[in-house]
Amino acid sequence: MENPYSSPYANPYTVAAQPVDVRAAFIRKTYGHLAGAILVFALIEAALMSIPGIEITVFNLLAKSPYSWLMVLGGFMAVSWIADKWANSDTSKGMQYLGLSVYVAAEALIFLPLLLMAKWQVGDTSLIMKAGGVTMLLFLGLSVIAFTTKKDFSFLGGMLKIVGLIAIGLIVLSIVFPGFITLGLWFSVAMVILAAGSILYSTSNIIHHYNTNQYVAASLGLFASVALMFYYILRIFMSRD
Repeated sequence: MENPYSSPYANPYTVAAQPVDVRAAFIRKTYGHLAGAILVFALIEAALMSIPGIEITVFNLLAKSPYSWLMVLGGFMAVSWIADKWANSDTSKGMQYLGLSVYVAAEALIFLPLLLMAKWQVGDTSLIMKAGGVTMLLFLGLSVIAFTTKKDFSFLGGMLKIVGLIAIGLIVLSIVFPGFITLGLWFSVAMVILAAGSILYSTSNIIHHYNTNQYVAASLGLFASVALMFYYILRIFMSRD
C-alpha cells in the first residue's frame, strides 16, 4: 500500500518515509511523552502552590523591581533555547530527556504567578480547570485536522517566527512602558490563535519531517504549543471572570 504521507522526494530517514508500524510507534511515543510532560508539569504546579505563603513570596519577588517580570521572561527564553537544543540532540537520548525535563520545569516556574493569581481571584482552581479543559479540546480538534487532512503545515514556520517575535516585542514594551502599551483581551485572543497555528505546525512536523529518533523533541514542540495556548486561554478566563 502506498504511504499517504510520503512524496517522491521524502527524506528516507523521516517518519513519513517509514512503514505504517514504525510511524504508529513514533506517534505513540511522541504523545506518550507529551502526556508525561503535562502530568509532570501539573504535579510541579500542585506542589509549588501547596507551599504555605507561596503567594506572598512570589508576588513580593516580582514587586521588587518594575523589570522583575522582564528578567523572568529573559531567563525563561534563554533556558527554553538551551532545553530545545538538548532535546534535539543526536548525541545522547539522556540529553534529549534532560532538555524536555528542563523545559517542563521552566514552564512550571513561569506559569506559577499566573496560576496563583487565578486561584486567588476565584478562591479555588475552577478557572484553571476550565482553561485546561478548553485547551485540551482545542488541541484535540487541531490534531484531528492535521492528521485527517494530511496537509503539510510547515509553511507556517516562518510566519509563526515573525508573529512570535512581534508578540515578544509587544510584551517587552508593555513591561517597560506599562502606561503606554496595555496587552488586553484581544492580545490574548491573538496569542491563542498563534498557539493554534503552532500546534498545527508541530503536529505536521510529526507527520512529515521528524526523524524516527526525535520523539522527545517532537513532544517538547507540542508541549510548548499547548502551554502557550493554556496560558492565554487562562488569561482570557481571568479577564472575563
